[in-house]
Amino acid sequence: MGQEDGRDDERPVHRVTLAPFRLARTTVTNAAWDAFCKATAREHHARHGGAEHPVTGVNWFDALAFCHWLAGQWKLPVRLPTEAEWEFAARGGHEQRSYPWGNDLPAFPPERWQHGPEPVAQGEANAYGLFDMCSNVHEWCADWYDAGYYAVSPAENPRGPEHGARRASRGGAWRHHIKVSRCAARSSIPPEYRYADYGFRIAADAG
Repeated sequence: MGQEDGRDDERPVHRVTLAPFRLARTTVTNAAWDAFCKATAREHHARHGGAEHPVTGVNWFDALAFCHWLAGQWKLPVRLPTEAEWEFAARGGHEQRSYPWGNDLPAFPPERWQHGPEPVAQGEANAYGLFDMCSNVHEWCADWYDAGYYAVSPAENPRGPEHGARRASRGGAWRHHIKVSRCAARSSIPPEYRYADYGFRIAADAG
């Protein structure tokens, strides 16, 4: 995990071991969120795009509620991914690769991401078959955020600090000047905040 020439909170670079897990190929879509709201009588909110666009404007508690609901529907322990799981998945099996596709940031056409996120799975999947891991919308993670956590992170299944004021998130977002993040790049906001470039994807323990 981490990147030696990245930001301070991405160091020290360290090796972790993760238990097998599952991760959704895309972020949760508006269609999936609409089904959740209908089933739970949860209030809808302003959204970008159509059914296959990623749901945005959801806070960490909203994302957690969706996971709990879907866990009941699927009879699986659906949850948010940890930062370690997300970074491992984003790299697609290529250690220390800056982006899912390599080390160079491609030149994206200026007309992309002008007014909102794109529908999910429009580009190429990474080596694990996952879409939009470093672009489109920020993705909530399960962990509390701590800029110095890597210095004390356990070597097996790190899950972030016990307490905090901000929840971790990963991935790039359409509202940024640079739309794509590196696999190792970390971000965070308070869990109650709702932003137009924040969504999430689901994870579950394997088995």
